[in-house]
Amino acid sequence: MRGLKFVVAVWMIMMLLLPAAAAARDIAPFESTGWLEKSLKSPKVVIVDVRKPEEYAAGHIPGAVNVFYGSWAIKRGDLLNELPADDDLRDVISAAGIQPQSWVIVAGKNQTMPERTDVTRVAFTLRYAGLQNVAVLDGGYDKWVAEKKAVSTVAVKPKAKPYKGKFNKQFIVNKDYVMGALDKALIADVRAPEFYKGEKKLDFVPKMGRIKGAVNLPPGLLYNPDGTYKNKADIEAAAKPIVGADLSREIVVYCDTGKVCTNWWFALHELLGYKNVKVYDGSSMEWMKDTVAPSAP
Repeated sequence: MRGLKFVVAVWMIMMLLLPAAAAARDIAPFESTGWLEKSLKSPKVVIVDVRKPEEYAAGHIPGAVNVFYGSWAIKRGDLLNELPADDDLRDVISAAGIQPQSWVIVAGKNQTMPERTDVTRVAFTLRYAGLQNVAVLDGGYDKWVAEKKAVSTVAVKPKAKPYKGKFNKQFIVNKDYVMGALDKALIADVRAPEFYKGEKKLDFVPKMGRIKGAVNLPPGLLYNPDGTYKNKADIEAAAKPIVGADLSREIVVYCDTGKVCTNWWFALHELLGYKNVKVYDGSSMEWMKDTVAPSAP
């Protein structure tokens, strides 16, 4: 009887561990050009090039499919960089031949912050849509070309397959949710300090300032001078003094439109293991338009 109880206990422990094992990554959140070069022929790998069609046609990573950025982030009302409707997003993923078990590598340009965060916004959107193994190509297509790796001009026409992944709805929040979380969650403003301090704003943001109580987590802290990502230890050293070391704490990241903040969502949630990180999609465009929404100069 004692032996049976032991076997049952071991079985229960294994069952508890299964979800964690199922959620484990097979690829790193920021994959290198060297890793990708070695993995080009893997049937699991799907490279998504988010550049403009004419840029893709002029040269791309061999085997990459072109699904330009505007397919993944749309304008809804007067808000930019919003998620497409779930059905539309399923159609985009299906047309790219992506399946739940795919290893998706998102590649794009890497010279400016908007270009770097195009790829993290698409990668975040794929994670929202239920893909587990999604990575950003560290250094992007620019680094690939600089290293004189193989380039193709042959357009890839993927075989469409119905995508049936389960969406991670908990990754995204709206204004009402943020309102209710102001005294509970850590709100992180992922903009440059001068925007956080209310010294500057973009033209499409109604007024200067930040969400009241927000801390500043500047996007530049993630990158080396050449636009590649810093190593995990350095990113952790930059993040912990600002967001703390509690991996279970709820963190809501936002920026101007919900695009730039996805770089820190990816770093915090996918690289450092913070378990409860959310993106406020409307971000400053929406918040600063609401006269009732608490803000600080």
